[in-house]
Amino acid sequence: MCGICGAVEARPGATVDAVAGQLLTQRHRGPDAEGWFDGGRGVIAQNRLAIIDLVTGDPPILNEDGTIGAVLNGEIYNFRELRDDLRHAGHTLHSSGDTEVLAHFAESLSARELARRLDGMFAFATWDRRRETLTLGRDRTGKKPLYYYCSDGIFVFASELKGVLAHPSVPRELNQRALPAYLTFGYVPTPETFFEGIYSLPAGHVLTYEPGGQPLVERYWSVPVPGVTAGVDTLDITMREAAAEVRRLLAESVRRRLVADVPLGAFLSGGIDSSAVVAIMSGLMAEPVKTFTIGFDDRDGFDERPYAKIVAERFGTEHYEQVASPEAVELVERLVHHHDQPFGDSSAVPTFLLNEAARRQVTVALSGDGGDELFAGYERFAAGVLASKLIAVPTGLRRGGRTLLGMLPPEAVHGRMGRAQRFAAAADRGMPDAYLEWISYVPELWRRRLINPSSEWARDDYRARWEATQGAKPLDRLLGLNLETYLVDDLLVKMDRTSMAHGLEVRSPFLDTALIEFAARLPPASKARGLSLKRVLKRAVADLLPAAILDRPKRGFGVPLDRWFREDLERYTAAMLGGGARVRNHVNDEALDTMLAEHRSGASNHGHSLWTLLTLELFLRRQDW
Repeated sequence: MCGICGAVEARPGATVDAVAGQLLTQRHRGPDAEGWFDGGRGVIAQNRLAIIDLVTGDPPILNEDGTIGAVLNGEIYNFRELRDDLRHAGHTLHSSGDTEVLAHFAESLSARELARRLDGMFAFATWDRRRETLTLGRDRTGKKPLYYYCSDGIFVFASELKGVLAHPSVPRELNQRALPAYLTFGYVPTPETFFEGIYSLPAGHVLTYEPGGQPLVERYWSVPVPGVTAGVDTLDITMREAAAEVRRLLAESVRRRLVADVPLGAFLSGGIDSSAVVAIMSGLMAEPVKTFTIGFDDRDGFDERPYAKIVAERFGTEHYEQVASPEAVELVERLVHHHDQPFGDSSAVPTFLLNEAARRQVTVALSGDGGDELFAGYERFAAGVLASKLIAVPTGLRRGGRTLLGMLPPEAVHGRMGRAQRFAAAADRGMPDAYLEWISYVPELWRRRLINPSSEWARDDYRARWEATQGAKPLDRLLGLNLETYLVDDLLVKMDRTSMAHGLEVRSPFLDTALIEFAARLPPASKARGLSLKRVLKRAVADLLPAAILDRPKRGFGVPLDRWFREDLERYTAAMLGGGARVRNHVNDEALDTMLAEHRSGASNHGHSLWTLLTLELFLRRQDW
């Protein structure tokens, strides 16, 4: 795990000093070593967190004749097979790690061919001094980030936005189109960012650039959707056969992610996904697995510790717990620093604390991220399938249902019921809008009151992604959409930034390529039927996990925001979002005051909306727009 960065200039002599400044801003991503390859008009560099090959793996990593340099953020899990292929082809290797394969394969493979050979979580860059060509690549599901800027003959890239902004040629200009999108999603959808002219390389894409030209961005992999993706069809398979293969693939994925020359452990929430990972790890490791859990006081039902303890005791892990309190919200300023832009997912707070606690004991941790995305673990998947059926219901009946929901008292429409209300109201506009309203951080009614959406680009992109899977089954379409949006821009961003803030590498067995591609082809009913979710995964690990874990309802990794903003953090929120707040230059004063008053009185719960606005406010203050 590392941070990578670099610059290419059309005029001779890309400045090493500028790239050294980029390295400095990303040192938390790789505190063990740093180095760069000065290739004339192109310079690439890396901060290194040493995980594998502690002796010969420090940057820069070059090919035999020193004409190609390579830097890597992440891990290539099939690097040993690739090294064998290179040796058989006559290459001489000087390290024992994974980065070197990039420099050698770049001699003969195109950018897309190179990325397709790699299996892992990665963002990489190679610079070919002879051809004067820069190649960037990002892993299939976007576990590792990569940002870039190109203008006036200068190309700059880095693992973090702050790394791009550290280059003196990159301007700092607010992207106004990002505001309405952020209020909708809680993040700015790829490839846009909050900074004008700086873009995120999409997951499953590569980029090539030559001095003075324009970047060429190409897709090398896409989320498979049966009936839409060429050669991908729904498997004719029994539940028993499907569960057996899921178990085999997950076990193999965990095994491959245990390769490390440093201590490793696992996150344990007490949910099915992380519990399954810990169970499999326990069978593969000689020593007890170190497990880490974050919890809350139990007034709001957010505490996961009792369930995690059941699993820890079942498998004899070396278990560590930590409790998050309202004071932890003070971390929001550090979170904005590490995200480099507003981020509306409040679970970043406990995730940050979890990573901090784990780093005291280990350098690598395995997580359960991706299980819900592959096997339909969220309620919104069931709601989305229902929406696809509701579209066929006569308009009068749909309106009658909305009227009944509208008659419910305010105290009855918090949480799930509130989302159901918005979901039903959006159903007339079609499936993607209904689903989008279910997941929105700020409900549409309040978005329109707070800000006049000047651009619909994010919604349009969302609808276009939905329409691109026309003809597939509703659940398959939803899972594919979720993998390309929420997973990439929310869950994986949150985990990357909060782990790398502490120099911790997090690996996600559920996001193994083989497991993703197999799960995508399973019959939808094997994953979800009605409100029964993750059916095949539960069957796959039924003999491993206690019934208390298998049978418990799905709980998100949430934060008791509604109570915190009404009690412990009321003064803080009023001070940050009150008169004089910078966010008021971008949203309607009266609407924001109404939202604050309603939440304070208990008339409505606006916790998620207030958190979204709070992180926006802190971002605006940091940038001093």
